[in-house]
Amino acid sequence: MNLGILAKEHTVAGPGFNRWLVPPAALAIHLCIGMAYGLSVFWLPLSKTVGAACPADMSLWSELFVTSCDWKVSSLVWTFTIGIVFLGLAAAVFGGWLEHAGPRRAGAVAALCWGGGWLISAYGVTVHQLWMIWLGLGFLGGIGLGLGYISPVSTLIKWFPDRRGMATGMAIMGFGGGAMIGSPLGVMLMNHFASAPGKPGVASTFVVFGIIYFLFMMGGAFGYRVPATGWKPEGWSPEQGKEKKHVTTGHVHLSVAWKTPQFWLIWMVLAMNVSAGIGIISMASPMLQEIFAGKLISLQVGFNDLTPDQKKAIAAIAGGFTGLLSLFNIVGRFFWASLSDWVGRKHTYYAFFLIGIALYSSATTLAHGGHLALFVLAFCIILSMYGGGFSTVPAYLADIFGTQMVGAIHGRLLTAWSTAGIVGPVVVTYIRDTNLAAGVPRDQLYDKTMTYLVIMLVIGLVCNFLVRPVAEKNLMTEAELAAERQLAHERAAAAASEISGAVVSEAKSGTGTLVLAWLAVGIPLLWGFFITVDKAWVLFK
Repeated sequence: MNLGILAKEHTVAGPGFNRWLVPPAALAIHLCIGMAYGLSVFWLPLSKTVGAACPADMSLWSELFVTSCDWKVSSLVWTFTIGIVFLGLAAAVFGGWLEHAGPRRAGAVAALCWGGGWLISAYGVTVHQLWMIWLGLGFLGGIGLGLGYISPVSTLIKWFPDRRGMATGMAIMGFGGGAMIGSPLGVMLMNHFASAPGKPGVASTFVVFGIIYFLFMMGGAFGYRVPATGWKPEGWSPEQGKEKKHVTTGHVHLSVAWKTPQFWLIWMVLAMNVSAGIGIISMASPMLQEIFAGKLISLQVGFNDLTPDQKKAIAAIAGGFTGLLSLFNIVGRFFWASLSDWVGRKHTYYAFFLIGIALYSSATTLAHGGHLALFVLAFCIILSMYGGGFSTVPAYLADIFGTQMVGAIHGRLLTAWSTAGIVGPVVVTYIRDTNLAAGVPRDQLYDKTMTYLVIMLVIGLVCNFLVRPVAEKNLMTEAELAAERQLAHERAAAAASEISGAVVSEAKSGTGTLVLAWLAVGIPLLWGFFITVDKAWVLFK
């Protein structure tokens, strides 16, 4: 079905288009869907909307439909888990469709799903139906997350063949930055709409978020342009990329790529890196409080001996710690992906695993030695590599499998994220709870956890070592490549100016448009950055 301006053939850039307009379009979408990481700001307010606790023996199934008592936080958190699972599933299922339909159509569908998910959940809050929140931000929102996440990958890699890592790093940086903007904005909006103790203003906040995210994401979708077949940056030759080790000279079809050992090795590389990092993210605040306890406020007192007011004080400091981790997560996505353009993707992942093993191994010593600043720095570096793993893997896939279907292959690979999103937090919380039940002192609850995380990184290190270039037999023939390009509605550079609606004139690609596009995403990012730094500063006072 041809949807006019959403069709891929009508997004082919003509002469004079500035490729630097594409990253802010991608950032516009990723900054919106990145709020998935910030949903936790709503759990406590949502758990107090009725003012009466549900019976302790109430089943989760009953809780989905109950209207007379408050939901448990643990039940609300399932919204995030469902969203991450469907992110991976949607990316895997619709990745091939995206390559043929184009990033604009995928971005528009993502905007409908993510924006619409907030509106459905808003109605669910109003009528107090938990299943509607799961449906909105979990199922439908998760599909929007998956489509929005992979929508710019293939396009950016084709626009920046000379800087694959940097280009994808810029876009995926936005996913890490979404919560940095959305979390404080959500708190501000809830405070504005709150009308009574039992009316925290969550529903109205969801409506505002749904509208803002839909409009912002549609703006990003309409900002997408794809390069004409054969286009290359001025002064750059494709032979320059082929000189690098582990960079394929051809293209592998999605139907073949996922059957190769290279795909599953990189799948494990991403899964292990993400599992180790996301496990720490899920427990960052309680981990810092339980390990350092009174030391956070210059007292030699264990966690159990703190007064309620003292626990509030260290919770505020732990909040600064989680904000700092979020900031390093964002910066790492750009830094490490850009560095990979110089040192190669495989060497970048070697750095992730080797440095990570060293830092996790030393974390227990730093904790028991009371070295707070070094402990915080170690985990900031770890989280930078967690984010860097996400932003570097699309370029890694392009190096191994070629650029023709890298978006679809990346979508299939994101099932590793869905898996890690369950494995990492479960491992960390299970070990902690088991140790706590066994009477282990709180400052030692995470000692075994670090060992298990090191094992994960060792597995990832071995898998990365085993990655080799794909065999020639797996590459598409010239005829197969031509057929795939026809399915993908690609056009040669010489014909781009003849496509209706494809040409982007020099005026539309001028400096003013470029500045406005970057300001549109840069101002919210700077706002979130300053708020995060302000909150994290308490850690060093």
